[in-house]
Amino acid sequence: MTFAVYPSLVGRNVFVSGGAAGIGADIVRAFARNHARIAFVDVQRAESERIAAAVKGEGGTALFLNCDVTDVAALQAAIGEARAKLGPIAVLVNNAANDERHAVADVTADYWDNAQNVNLRHHFFAAQAVHPQMRELGFGSIINLSSIAWRGAAEMPAYAAAKAGIVGLTHSLARAFGADNIRVNAIEPGAVMTDRQRRLWYKTPESVDAIVQRQSIKTTLIGEDIARMALFLGADDSRMITKQSIIVDAGLR
Repeated sequence: MTFAVYPSLVGRNVFVSGGAAGIGADIVRAFARNHARIAFVDVQRAESERIAAAVKGEGGTALFLNCDVTDVAALQAAIGEARAKLGPIAVLVNNAANDERHAVADVTADYWDNAQNVNLRHHFFAAQAVHPQMRELGFGSIINLSSIAWRGAAEMPAYAAAKAGIVGLTHSLARAFGADNIRVNAIEPGAVMTDRQRRLWYKTPESVDAIVQRQSIKTTLIGEDIARMALFLGADDSRMITKQSIIVDAGLR
């Protein structure tokens, strides 16, 4: 198979949250291979340094900034540092999340608040922080990672509520930022078989195949499939697409 390369991404500055592993790492690598300049944040230092080194080893630019996205001041500072070192951010990918399973009866107020902070709140404050930079550029693309889980995942209600909130936030920010030629869209991944998913939830080939058989396309969904949609939404090819939430799940039912 061959995949698109987007000339409009060459030299553009991209900021990704949660770029150390899984979908986030695939997004970092995908933009780097399209010759964008990447800044990314994560709390996993060793993994992040490996990703940054790999990108640099291929001739790309990857600036790792250690940051917990639940610390809004630290996130805003990281976005400011990325601008100072790379220039104005043209593409923001709000990816950081924690899809921890939880029973309804076990959820406390503190657990609920933390779930919203790690899965939803930082999307807004990152978008707020990059808005002036994109307005300065005269364009921009904000890509929020939601999930099909919001459409009815009984084993993770707090996570699902946050991911539903991302869709609403996406619609609102698209209207708020549209006059500045800034597009805001969401991606709703399905059952992406990252290393973490395989380690925690899909531990056997049989469990992976059971999910694949529920898809219309009987092929394992991987992080690179989500990254390719992020590339499209970040590039000028999607210049008239905004206020959308795009499902990438191989037709899971």
